[in-house]
Order: sequence, then structure tokens, then C-alpha cells
Amino acid sequence: MPKQWDIFCRIVDNFGDIGVCWRLAQQLYREHGMQVRLWIDDLAVANRLLPNLDVQLPQQVLDGVTIAHWTADFAFDGVAEVVVEAFACELPESYVQAMVAKPPVWINLDYLSAEAWVETFHLQPSPHPRLPLKKTFFFPGFTEHTGGLLREHDLLTRRDTYQQSVVSSEQELRVSLFAYPQAEIASLLSAMAGSERPVLCLIPESSLLEPVRQFFGDASLQAGETRTQGALTASILPFLSQSGYDQLLWSCDLNFVRGEDSWIRAVWAGRPFVWQPYVQAEDTHIIKLQAFLEFFLPELETEAAGIWHAFHHGWTRMQLAPDSWRQLTHALPAIRQHTAKKAQTLAEQVDMASQLIIFVRNFQQSQV
Repeated sequence: MPKQWDIFCRIVDNFGDIGVCWRLAQQLYREHGMQVRLWIDDLAVANRLLPNLDVQLPQQVLDGVTIAHWTADFAFDGVAEVVVEAFACELPESYVQAMVAKPPVWINLDYLSAEAWVETFHLQPSPHPRLPLKKTFFFPGFTEHTGGLLREHDLLTRRDTYQQSVVSSEQELRVSLFAYPQAEIASLLSAMAGSERPVLCLIPESSLLEPVRQFFGDASLQAGETRTQGALTASILPFLSQSGYDQLLWSCDLNFVRGEDSWIRAVWAGRPFVWQPYVQAEDTHIIKLQAFLEFFLPELETEAAGIWHAFHHGWTRMQLAPDSWRQLTHALPAIRQHTAKKAQTLAEQVDMASQLIIFVRNFQQSQV
């Protein structure tokens, strides 16, 4: 079984790409004993997620994983046995040329989607147009015919232990808010302020800080501070580690998430959530949202499913209906029961890191 892995990551959208790649690298090292080198092009952004990262070093070991700076004048000391090209980031040409001498298992790790075509394209080979090399498309997904979802082996156990230790409040609705800044933040906060039930909105420090400042009319609002309007208390949290963010999701009654990494973690939290996909041309993100809802909503009672579906589309299209927040909060008990069951069912599938290991092993055996 090949032990040496190179994962290449270009940080395109703040913390989503590096978030997924770092979790994967950690799991490959901790649970499967792999020697992982993670190539990152923007150490300054990665440093927010990995505060112990020294941005001045070209290479360093952090929590068992070697982190290497992927610079314009790319230099490397050898090709790994397994090469993961994350999210079509395109490997350096010099590295690709070096792969010819002893071709590695070359994997193109794609973005997560619930669209039906993912099952067809998962594990499809793609020959290089000029060189005797072949890479394989690996698609994460929600069914057994895809590459699965990132999930550490003890994640749900840690979640359950944490949730049992947290005393929930029946009077106060706890909400975490993480979204792209173009979302209807003001409309949502205004609806929370007019809620029948007190709302504590926990907002991790991000690009949302500016629209939240605008809503409260306070340009001085900073992380660690709280503002109140009507039934709403908004608390700006300092930037969270991945484990800290997981715990935030576990402790809330409703989680607003975006992109990929926070979306997956919201699914595993087993709590109601609202997902905002990354905006794409020609409304491709709406197609992705609809595919996910069609997968995730069955088995949920019709009224609650309709409310959750409508809120998702209103939030993603930036067209929240006036009464949508009240309807969603009333449907939360049914949604909560559904999300808990769905997380448990998905956890019965093989996780993504393990599926990668299985694929690499089978690929190597097929070459013998």
C-alpha cells in the first residue's frame, strides 16, 4: 500500500478549499498512517485556520502533516506515490513531467455535489493529452456509488458526548450564521429581531462582519462584542478553529452554512441547517441546491419539507419571503428529528478518506 501522498490545494474561496484539504490530510495521517505533504499556495490565509503555521517557512510539519509552500518558482524533492489534485487546481508542469518516470496514483478530487451525474463520473479515468499518464476523477457524494463524505471515525461519538454536556435553553433559539456576504443578512437579522422567541445569533468572524455592522449601524462592532435589537442578540465570535466550529454547530438549534466544508460539518451535526451554495454562472448553484434538497428532504413530513425547501431557495436566491423565518422556526422540531436520522444513515456509509485508501489499494493491485 503506497504511503506517500502529495495533496495540492489552491485557496480560491477563503477557507473552504483549505478546510477540506486539511481535514483530509489529517485523517489520512491519523487514521490510516499515511505520510502526507500538503502543498498550499497561500500560507497567509491558511494561517487563519492553522494558527501554529509559520508563514515564513517553505516547509514544516504540523500535527504530523508536512505543509509545503506552493510558490510560483515551485521546487520539490520528489513525486509522491499518490498525488491528489484538489478541486481541479492544476499541478505544476514540472511536477507533472517528473511523474512520467514513475507514474503515481493520480487523483482529481472534485467538489461535493448531490447531482445524479456524479455517480456516473466518479472513478472515471482521464488520460493526459500528451504524456503517458492517467488521472482518476474522484467525486465526493451522498450515495454509496460516490466517493462519500469526509468524516473522522469518531466524529459522531465526539458530537454526541459534547451535545450531552451542553444544557440547551427552551426559551432561547441558538443560531450560528456563516454565509457569503451577498446574502440577505439584513433581512434575516430583521426577521430574527421580530421573532416571537428570543434569538441568540452566533456569528464567527468572517466577511459577514461588515453587513452585520451595517444592520446595527455600528462601524465599531468587533469580534468578541454583542449587539441587541428586539428579540435578537447577535454575538460576533473570534475566528474559530475547525474543532471550535464543529462544537458551535453541535450546540446550535439552527446552522446557516455555505460552500462545502461547513456544509458537510452541518450535516454531521445532525441539527437543522440552511445551506448557501457558492454562487455560479447560469444559476448552476441553484441546480446543485435543488439536487441536494431532492436527496435530503424525503422522509420529512410534507409541511416541514415544503417550508425548509422554500426557505433554502429564498435564502440562496436572495429573495426571502416576509413570513419565511417564522415558518421555519415553527418547523424546526420536525426538521431536527429528520436531520439527526439522516446524519446517522449517512454515517453508515464508508467515509471519503477510507474510500480513497480503498481506491488506491485496488488501483495498485490492478497494475500488478
